[in-house]
Amino acid sequence: MSVIARPILDFMQTLPVFVYLIPAVFFFGVGVVPGVVATTIFAIPPAVRLTELGIRQVDREVVEAAHAFGAQPRQILREVQLPLAIQSIMAGVNQVIMLALSMVVVAGLAGAAGLGSVVVRAVTQLDIASGFEGGLAVVLLAIFLDRLTASFAEPDRRSLRRGRTRAAASAEAPEAPDEEVVEVPRAVPA
Repeated sequence: MSVIARPILDFMQTLPVFVYLIPAVFFFGVGVVPGVVATTIFAIPPAVRLTELGIRQVDREVVEAAHAFGAQPRQILREVQLPLAIQSIMAGVNQVIMLALSMVVVAGLAGAAGLGSVVVRAVTQLDIASGFEGGLAVVLLAIFLDRLTASFAEPDRRSLRRGRTRAAASAEAPEAPDEEVVEVPRAVPA
């Protein structure tokens, strides 16, 4: 599967941004739909790549253990590989969001409404304040979404804190006195 998908993803990632708009506008006309289609196609490759990478990096011994316990391939994927690959998957989601936001202004050229159309209108009318406002809104949205998706990729801090608290409590707990070891005399051969 990777042998087929990799060249397609390479091709999709190396195409210039504006090239995505040509077939989208040809098939769907001017408006929101070509912007959404072009943005979706432009942003998909990092999600696919990083999801595949995360699944491939799951320890083979863990997968073999799940298989040994009788898990079906779908169960292994859903309950073992995806949870263990969550950091890589969330990095892919983060990249999809960032690429989609970078495509906002280009989609505005195709007539898509939103922040991109604000920037395009400001550029065509030489309205510096409105262009700065629209561009700043895109940047602030990107920063917020970047921090939000990064927080999902981190391990749960509360559970880590609970684990550290338990470890500290067990380290401070008084040790139980050692049990006496009683030696049993052995029979000596005569």
